[in-house]
Amino acid sequence: MAVTRLKRKHRKNIARANNKQRVIKQLLATPVIKNVDVEELKAQFGKTTPASAAPAKPAAEPETGIVNSVKEAISDAAHTVADKVSDVVEAVKDKVEDVLNKDDKESAK
Repeated sequence: MAVTRLKRKHRKNIARANNKQRVIKQLLATPVIKNVDVEELKAQFGKTTPASAAPAKPAAEPETGIVNSVKEAISDAAHTVADKVSDVVEAVKDKVEDVLNKDDKESAK
């Protein structure tokens, strides 16, 4: 009997091994975040608080500090957008009233 090789299966096995190696390399390439400076992150978001007013966070919980600062930044951005939208809505209402008043004056003549 002749020996037959399963070429398609061989190619799939090699592809699987290469894919697994590539995934491992990608996972190892991402840096691990350690020793996050919460005060520096707050400064990046434009919020500066004196060190005496805010007690220092323990180094064991850097994630909660980051999450809180991100939540604060998002809520501030939402409030800013809401204020801008309300200003735009008011401006549009004023323009519509002006146009309607102008049309009323023209139709009265």
